[in-house]
Amino acid sequence: MEFTTERDSKYNDLEKMSVREILENINNEDKTVPLAVEKAIPQIEKLAAITAERMKAGGRLFYIGAGTSGRLGVVDASECPPTFGVPFDWVVGIIAGGDTAIRKAVEFAEDDAEQAWKDLQAYDIDENDVVVGLAASGTTPYVIGGLKAANAHGLATGCIVCNTGSPVAAVAQYPVEVVVGPEFVTGSTRMKAGTAQKLVLNMLSTCVMIQLGRVKGNKMVDMQLTNHKLYNRGVKMVMGETGADEETAAALLQKHGSVRQAIESFLISS
Repeated sequence: MEFTTERDSKYNDLEKMSVREILENINNEDKTVPLAVEKAIPQIEKLAAITAERMKAGGRLFYIGAGTSGRLGVVDASECPPTFGVPFDWVVGIIAGGDTAIRKAVEFAEDDAEQAWKDLQAYDIDENDVVVGLAASGTTPYVIGGLKAANAHGLATGCIVCNTGSPVAAVAQYPVEVVVGPEFVTGSTRMKAGTAQKLVLNMLSTCVMIQLGRVKGNKMVDMQLTNHKLYNRGVKMVMGETGADEETAAALLQKHGSVRQAIESFLISS
């Protein structure tokens, strides 16, 4: 395989650049990421389709990764319940080294090829579930081992990597390869590679949740009303979908605690 993520930066003497030059050059590199993601849409489509199929059958989506990749998986998973109103165990992010590794690196955690499957087993994982490995380089032993074990137990597996022909992609049934090329700071895959993985995770989870009926029209009708901003947004959604005035919409939302249920209640009684 070719480690494009490890290639030397196209820029040199970064410390001699002005603040403006650093920012403009980083931005120039970042502009290339969505184009790289676009090339991978056929792969993302296959992964999203199998994930939605398995989740409709009662399965769950698991992300496994280390370092930045693992943290991105945790972020995407943690945002699904408040955004789409799904249970917290529908989408699960697992990072090598455990929750401690979310805030600080755990030495050599990513090198344990057996640990990911042990971590997954804590969730009573079964053949309806989907496991997606996240590894910018595509070489992380923690991810490779987890995907191999998942395959052996009949689970659907995917990955999001930023090199082609990687060991991680080789063991994933539904690989997604987003080749972003060398980083602005050589080897710093928290930059373009991390951005690419975040974009793909957004696409994957959002597409799956829409397929599962968790969006109506273009609205997050199942979102959790956990603060005043979201409550006020919910009131406006109810008003927009039903034509009710603000007082009526607020009363419905207060009663039902759900935008979807508030809308359905109004339509039934109308």
